[in-house]
Amino acid sequence: MKEYPGKLISILYRKSQSFFAQMLKEHGLTSAEYPVMILLLKKDGRTQEELSAELVIDKSAITRVVQSLVEKGFVEKQKDAIDKRCNHIYLTEQGLRCKTSIEQTMEEWNDIQTKNIPTEQLDELMRLLHQIVDNVQDQLERHK
Repeated sequence: MKEYPGKLISILYRKSQSFFAQMLKEHGLTSAEYPVMILLLKKDGRTQEELSAELVIDKSAITRVVQSLVEKGFVEKQKDAIDKRCNHIYLTEQGLRCKTSIEQTMEEWNDIQTKNIPTEQLDELMRLLHQIVDNVQDQLERHK
């Protein structure tokens, strides 16, 4: 039977969700929340729309995740000074305290995935994965 890249990518995604949920449980972060935290650690103050676009998930899902992070005290929402419909999301002190754990977890997951794979092959893998994403994006845009 033929193997498909989507199947393996899906397996890796599910395993990564389990890994991150297990590793970040002590902070009370879920597998849906940590990607938002990662983006905010890279650039605080993003809008919900930017988070939605970057993570390629719908706006209602981002709204739910952000609300959960607000309720847990990890982030706060601030209305845009010009467009009151737009919310900027900022990490709180509690959110910033998770930075080291999140970064270490990301590094550990990357080390697990790339163990015993030479740099040249990793570079090629990344190139191919980007090509797959581009192919899918092109196809989806053609069918809108």
